[in-house]
Parts: sequence; structure tokens; C-alpha cells
Amino acid sequence: MSLREQQRPVRQGYGGQAVIEGVMIRGPRHATVVCRRPDGTLSTRTRSLRQSSTGRARKTPLLRGVIILWETLHLGTWALLFSQNVALAEEPADEDKGMGVLGALTLLIAFGIAIGIFFLAPIVGTRWLVDHIDPDIVAIVLEGVLRLVLLLGYLALIGRMGEIKRVFEYHGAEHMTIAAWESEQALTVANVRRYSRAHPRCGTSFLLVVAVVAILVFTALGTPPLWWHITSRIVFIPVIAAIAYEAIRFGGSHRHIRLVNWLFAPNLWLQALTTRAPEDDQIEVAIAAMETALAAELADAPAVAEPAAAPAPAD
Repeated sequence: MSLREQQRPVRQGYGGQAVIEGVMIRGPRHATVVCRRPDGTLSTRTRSLRQSSTGRARKTPLLRGVIILWETLHLGTWALLFSQNVALAEEPADEDKGMGVLGALTLLIAFGIAIGIFFLAPIVGTRWLVDHIDPDIVAIVLEGVLRLVLLLGYLALIGRMGEIKRVFEYHGAEHMTIAAWESEQALTVANVRRYSRAHPRCGTSFLLVVAVVAILVFTALGTPPLWWHITSRIVFIPVIAAIAYEAIRFGGSHRHIRLVNWLFAPNLWLQALTTRAPEDDQIEVAIAAMETALAAELADAPAVAEPAAAPAPAD
């Protein structure tokens, strides 16, 4: 991709997520997941998004970050469970009706584990420093640094697993396909291969920004009593997510500005941990997901205005 293509403004409105042997693409009003069956054929599901995901609230600064966090978790779980069924040749024959009780339970467990590891564990690891470091605010900063180290270590560790490597390859295919569409290129394997597998609106970037924003927010709170120290790490998650989303949105919308690219460069570097170079057949799956998502939006064209920018979900 030429320097001119990298610096010019791009159209936005679509995000995505890699799943088991497939890709999910989220458009302004629909989400589509395409997975490759064990026999090599493709399986597709498309669902309309709820009003809460497409209405006025989703355009309200800060509030939209909280909505998109929940939406990302919800859609991601739905797509992941569907891809699991396809991989196990247990794909449901009827029309998809959502993620159901199992999906909701999976989502709650995953969210709880994430909070425990990345928000509460750093408190246990650094709280004792409050009584040994002056000023004690340094302990809060070290808590944030430990949170960031845990995130990087987790991503590096799971990237060594064989099945996760395949997902990371689909992750790269998803980013490259979205980038090709944003640059108004025909969606062919050859064209998609021209683009980087790192994307400014990736969910990995979102996690990094969350970690940095958390350091700033929790440092401002100081060193409260232990009960509020723990509670605040949970209560302020929506606030941190909202601020992080606005930062990611700004970066994604101003990629043509060199300074913005420099500021968000660490986000792109981090994606070296969560993406891999895809095979042609994986790019084909990502293209099929993008084309199906675009077709769903086109069919609903009378109700769709110019789509608002949406980040690629946390995958």
C-alpha cells in the first residue's frame, strides 16, 4: 500500500472478530459470521442488531463506548459459539436466535475471569507497596504497569497454542479485508494481501488503551481504603472503556494524520502478538464474511444513513 493510500481518509463503519475457522463482521445494522466446515464448505449466519446497538445512544460520546463494550462481548460470544458448532459439525439447522442461556453464562464467566486477572490481581500484587513506598501513589502506577504486563504476557502465552494460532491467522485476514474495503479496493485475495494485518481499530488496540487509561484514572483516585480500592476497579470499568473507545475512534478516524499514526503506533505493534499471516483460504473466508455483511446492509439500505465508525471488536 502506497504512502498516499495510507495517509488519505478512509471510510469506516465495519468491525470484526476472528473465531474458530472463521470471521465475524459487524456492520451498522447487521452482524455476519462465516466459518469453514470440516468438509471445506462455508457456513454463514447473519443477524440484525438490536435497537440499543444502532440507535441514538450509540452516537452519544462516552455512552457509546459502554454500549459497544457490551455489544462486542455479546456478539463475540454468539459468533464464537456458532463457530464451535460448525467446527464440531453440530451446526443448528434452524435460523439463529441469539446466544441463549449457554452464551450468556459463558459471557458472564469470561467477563468475571477477565476482571479477576486484569483488574483485581494487580491489587493483590502491589497493595503491600503502599506502606513501603513514598509517595504511595507510585504503588498505584506500579499496579497499572503490572496490569499491562499481565495483558502482554497473556497474549504472548496463548499465541503459542496451535488452535489459537489459527484464530490469529483469521484475525489477520479480517483486518486485511476490512482495510481493503476501507480503501475502496475490490475484495480479491490479491488485493487483500496488499494490506497490513495490523489495524488501528483492533480490539487488541482497545485493550492496550484500556490499560493505559486505567493507569491515569486509578492514579487520580489515589490510594483509597482496601474496600474502595477493590470496588473502584470494577465500578470504573465502564468509564475506562468509554474513554478508551473515544481514543480508538479518534485514532481510526484520523489515520491520515502523521502525528496520530505516531501516537497510536504501539497499538499496531501489539497486534504482532494477536495476528498471523493468513493463508489464501482464510482470506477467502474473511472476504465472504465482508461481502455477506455488505449485502445485508445494502438490503436494508433505505433505513441506513452514512454509517458511523465502529471499532473492530475485542477478539
